[in-house]
Amino acid sequence: MTDPISDTPAGAAASRIVVDGRPLVFEPGDSVAVAILRAGEVPASGGTLCLAGDCGNCLAQVDGVAYIRTCQTAARAGLSVVRHPTHGLPPLPVVATSDPTASPGGRDIAVRRRVVDVVVVGGGSSGRAAAAAATASGQSVVVLDSADGVEVVAAYAGPLVVARTRDGMLQVQASEVVVATGAAEIHPVCPGNELAGLLTAGAAAQLHAAGISVPGAVAIGTVPEGVPCSRLDGRLVRFEGGDGRVTAVVTADTESGTEIRTPCSTVILGLGHAPRDLLGRMSDQMPLTVVGAAAIEYPLPPPPTEGVVCPCSGTTVGDLEVAWAKGFGELELLKRASFAGLGTCQGGACLPHVRSWIAARTGESPAPFTARPAARQITLAEAAADTYVDAFRRTPLHDEHLALGARMDRFGSWWRPWRYGDPVAEYWAVREAVSLGDVSTLGKLVVSGPDVVEALERLYPCRVADIKVGRSRYALLLNERGHVMDDGMILREGETRFVLTFTSSGAANAEMWVRDWIDRWGLRVHMLDRTMSLAAINVTGPLAASLLRRAGLSDPPRFLGHLRADVAGVPCHVMRLSFTGEASFELHHPVDRAVELWRGLLELGKGMGIRPHGLEALQGLRLEKGHVIIGMDTELDSTPRRLGMDWAVRMDKAWFVGRTSLERTSKLPDERRLRGFTMSGPAPVEGSPIWTGGEIVGHVTGSWSSPILGKVVLLGWQKRTPFVDRVEIEGREALVASTPFYDPEGHRARA
Repeated sequence: MTDPISDTPAGAAASRIVVDGRPLVFEPGDSVAVAILRAGEVPASGGTLCLAGDCGNCLAQVDGVAYIRTCQTAARAGLSVVRHPTHGLPPLPVVATSDPTASPGGRDIAVRRRVVDVVVVGGGSSGRAAAAAATASGQSVVVLDSADGVEVVAAYAGPLVVARTRDGMLQVQASEVVVATGAAEIHPVCPGNELAGLLTAGAAAQLHAAGISVPGAVAIGTVPEGVPCSRLDGRLVRFEGGDGRVTAVVTADTESGTEIRTPCSTVILGLGHAPRDLLGRMSDQMPLTVVGAAAIEYPLPPPPTEGVVCPCSGTTVGDLEVAWAKGFGELELLKRASFAGLGTCQGGACLPHVRSWIAARTGESPAPFTARPAARQITLAEAAADTYVDAFRRTPLHDEHLALGARMDRFGSWWRPWRYGDPVAEYWAVREAVSLGDVSTLGKLVVSGPDVVEALERLYPCRVADIKVGRSRYALLLNERGHVMDDGMILREGETRFVLTFTSSGAANAEMWVRDWIDRWGLRVHMLDRTMSLAAINVTGPLAASLLRRAGLSDPPRFLGHLRADVAGVPCHVMRLSFTGEASFELHHPVDRAVELWRGLLELGKGMGIRPHGLEALQGLRLEKGHVIIGMDTELDSTPRRLGMDWAVRMDKAWFVGRTSLERTSKLPDERRLRGFTMSGPAPVEGSPIWTGGEIVGHVTGSWSSPILGKVVLLGWQKRTPFVDRVEIEGREALVASTPFYDPEGHRARA
């Protein structure tokens, strides 16, 4: 058997902790709660103290971290303790640093990992016996015990046991978990049970062993051995008090029912036990055994009639009755409706009483509710320690962009190059020569099957059946209200096989949308999302076709055509599209060949003026063509009519998603339009208001000082009628203009 996990030295004995700004002396071996009690105060606001971690009545903010059990936190010199308020939540910590990544506690949280055969939670007699038996059989064992400063937080399938230690987080992977956490003492539920001065028998014994006297103590139930007190017979009725402390206890004679009032300053309560089996109830999907007192089914306490049932949430017996009257008659439902068991102790104090209360009404004792991690409160910093998850994904060319000096930015849930240095030079490379753009972020969905044409005809507002093999069509994706959700391309590879593309930010939602509709219709269609398995490079510019010929593609596809071929030795699905307004070829290929293809194209393009372009240049290029970006230029209720894209909708189709709404709204007046504008001077800031007649009538969605046109082009909304041709933006006149601003006939894209 190994030694306990926590091997941090106890440190110097004589010193002080700081509680609510005042120093308090502690003795060697004191917990924070015991040190506070030694000073004649209470660790928190009141209620029964168990000093065993089973309740929330000793919680405080310790060294800036809230919801710490002071009864299981060793007192250390200089420790800062702020007791939680009587009502409400503790204050949020303030990060006093310029580093936005710093944790509120201002400390790095280390994570240790161990792999053993058996992990035993609990170092009592049953835990030691289980550990000894496993060791004798040749298994590696680790024992995790709160007495060693190890607080087990959760047990996950795996099995994986997660614990908080004095010096960080511990993760133990094992083949078997043994829960030997013992039994918790029953807390009283009656009027006045929120007063200070109430101790379980175990807490009283612990204070006595620490040399802390409990003067004026009376005991109900089992009396702790050696603790000076007067034992009271009878049934507990209520506690009475003043200034938040108990001053008397009222009991009732078991035969006559006569109430007896006994003055006191402390009440010791030996009311029985309940299994401390929270960890054992966390999962039935792992080899987990509960042993010792934690496995015993103890008798439930008498059903409560008054008082606070759950001290963590403040749930009273009256709250249970209200929830029950509303029909929440099962333990899991009653728990959620009343908040009993949802507090920091996760039912450690209240669960026996709630079960007893239900049993009194149904005649059957409900099984304990299913426990879920975490059994103990930990900070977000502790939960995320040693884990880094970038919410924004990276393309396989991410490091290539960095090597070329790209300034990366977050766009559509991806890290993408914003510029490589000079966005105007990148722009001219597209307009005059050839450029590469990383479009790996586009959504890519393969759909096939006997019913695929029918499915796509229902999904899209354009016609699909007449798309020829090897050809493609631009398409909008609408919701039932006729609002534009996304856009992309439909490419036909065979009679029953298509490739669908979507925007970078809308890909996940579009995939879900297509899949849900196909499932709803019960059509014979197979789907494969290849967004993450395929990278894509856009080769664009008047010399794009020449570069592809150098790369081995002797006959590049014509506009809106597509084919499969090797480019620079890499198998690609070559798609002839254009978002830049110039001849463009998207090369979709396996992600593990992306770097090879990128470098190969750059090498082959030497002498042709090749350079990559980032999003800043791309924004300008697409604005000159008046291309709409879904989510940037659109709003949640943008219809094709509002976007000026009625041409993408075929209302002569019998039905498609959104058709009914479009037909209904087409008869109604509409005051919103996305329009093109031109103006002189610098480009206005995106989001700038658009004025007319002293009123705001819309806003700018995208703007660009066009090098080739010599003026500012922009897209923006007008949301007032009658529509006007002259508006004011940033104090300057802007004129409504038709789009595309550049090459309106589209000759260059088709070249």
